[in-house]
Amino acid sequence: MAIDSIPPIIAAQLNYLVTHCPFSVKVENMWPGGKNTGLFDRFSLVIPFCLDYIKWDVIYNAAYPLAAPDVIFGPEDENFRPYRVIGEASDSKSLKNPLTDWNSRDPTRLFSLVLQLRELYKAYQKKRVEEVDDDRLKFEISTMLAREGIEMSLSSNVDKPEEVKFAVPLLDLDLNKMVVGSTWRHQQKIYLQVIYPIGRKYSSAPSAPRLKLVSSSELKSLFSIDDFRLPAWLDGMCMAEYLPTLEEMLESQIKDAVASVESRRKLIMALAPLFGRPVEADPVFCRKATFLSSSGVFTFLVHVAIPLQFPKQQPSLMFQSSQHFNSQALPIKSPVITEYPWSPRWEISDMAERIFDFLVEECLNFKKYCNETMLQNR
Repeated sequence: MAIDSIPPIIAAQLNYLVTHCPFSVKVENMWPGGKNTGLFDRFSLVIPFCLDYIKWDVIYNAAYPLAAPDVIFGPEDENFRPYRVIGEASDSKSLKNPLTDWNSRDPTRLFSLVLQLRELYKAYQKKRVEEVDDDRLKFEISTMLAREGIEMSLSSNVDKPEEVKFAVPLLDLDLNKMVVGSTWRHQQKIYLQVIYPIGRKYSSAPSAPRLKLVSSSELKSLFSIDDFRLPAWLDGMCMAEYLPTLEEMLESQIKDAVASVESRRKLIMALAPLFGRPVEADPVFCRKATFLSSSGVFTFLVHVAIPLQFPKQQPSLMFQSSQHFNSQALPIKSPVITEYPWSPRWEISDMAERIFDFLVEECLNFKKYCNETMLQNR
């Protein structure tokens, strides 16, 4: 879509929102409101909430660009009337409806509106959950409310039973600062998703809620949430008892993951005197490095991929010829190599030397493989 198809005033506000928003908001489905103008003045915003997404339509009017937009919420939120809540609130003086004194020339207005609406939506969902007639749920809420940043939502539709979902932020750690050189734009977080089916009576030994660990997607470069095993939920346990054990285990493994970054960095540095300075390397998480090497007149690249669990798990290796190409005119590569001498107990300098010694021999097999591939392609 051409940028000149969006009115400049709307484009400025949208750009400010996407650039400065503290959470990752996405813009979808831009479309024109008028048949003849061809100007895209309405769009959908996809906003993260409670480890899921809500979608709101923002409706400007290109014929009256100075006017405030309308915001249309999803069909499941037809009872969400945010500014009626403000009018009824005892602290309504501290909350103002930004649509009443809209200044279209201020590029921050849409940003402020979306942030305020999301906070009001959070309060709306919290109120809905607190009104649920479930003794166990009320008890769990009372034990968790001291935690900052908890989000909750009530889902109810014809297709499935009602359930309450919590997003519980874990670890009072600044994960961004723990990784040297991190370029993460948003603050990295780990949450526990807790889902309770709604019952009517409190049981002396209620069943465990559904639990799942969720992290921001960028954090997977440092730590694999999928490989983390949640502690067992014991009979009669509540979240206030469960969370300290979970956080202790999680913090220990996060610190191990940060230490692994430094170990991977040392391996790349130890390989450099043997292979030469890498032509490419991951400078932050040190997950991969590529070296240019040669055996006689045969030149090739060596790709080294270092796993998150290094040194418990060994790196995988792959050759890539700089002189041989397949029938699609692509450089010939070897299969990924993971079978070679290795022990996690070796010093990192020994690991590097063993990798180098192995590849000195293996590159001859790769050269033979390249020549045979070229003959087959003729």
